[in-house]
Amino acid sequence: MSDVPMVGDPVLAVAVRAARRAASVIVDAGRDLKRLPTFSKEHGEIAAAAGDEAKAAIVATIGAAFPEHAILGTDGDGSAEAKNPSPYKWIVDPIDGATNFAHGYPHYAVSVALAHGADITHAAVLDPVHDELFTAVHGKGAQLNGAPIRVSACTRLEEALVGTVFPARGGGRTTSYLPIMTAVMRRCAGLRRAGACSLDLAYLAAGRLDGYFVTSLKAGDVAAGALIVKEAGGRVGDFAGGLEFLRTHEVIAASPGLFTPLREAIAAARA
Repeated sequence: MSDVPMVGDPVLAVAVRAARRAASVIVDAGRDLKRLPTFSKEHGEIAAAAGDEAKAAIVATIGAAFPEHAILGTDGDGSAEAKNPSPYKWIVDPIDGATNFAHGYPHYAVSVALAHGADITHAAVLDPVHDELFTAVHGKGAQLNGAPIRVSACTRLEEALVGTVFPARGGGRTTSYLPIMTAVMRRCAGLRRAGACSLDLAYLAAGRLDGYFVTSLKAGDVAAGALIVKEAGGRVGDFAGGLEFLRTHEVIAASPGLFTPLREAIAAARA
């Protein structure tokens, strides 16, 4: 498969190259995980080391091509912005779905996005398990392994397959999330929690999911996937219907006709 899914866009080529180099690290670490007989502390250590090495591969690749650009960490704490005030900021997650990866559950991805100011302009989400590369460039559409993709035509929540991510370890976030999950679950055709936000959004862009919502996200979880959804014809916003999801840490994404019904169902559950 070519490393340049959209010929003539050198920025996307760098994003894809960075994602593939990170994926190579992850695949090698995955082989080590398979050799362990039962889940143990060592799984977590291998996964953490793979995440660090994959991130280093991404940073080195982007840094070589664009040394003047800032690169935000997965925590999105803004430390990179303080060190480098460039208007060009790469938002990356070397292993989105790290818990899945550590447990051998085959749903995780490398997520790489470039933002210019407040606008996300380039995105690559690479699933190393199935060798599926989702890409997008602002204004040029979205692709899966070089072929154009489009969101579904679903307009009714009762017919929709909806994805989400809920807090894994309880606490106050779970308490506030459960009414939303219950409300959507009662109305939609099915609710799925696969555990990798960027890949879930890419699935939405490809028409495999019809809607998606998540709370308490990090920028690296959603930046690339959000652009891919938009370029595939979908809508992405925050729970209020605005476009501040990177700031509010709440996202709704859906096919155009499903966005409002899904947002209204969530709003009613929060009232």
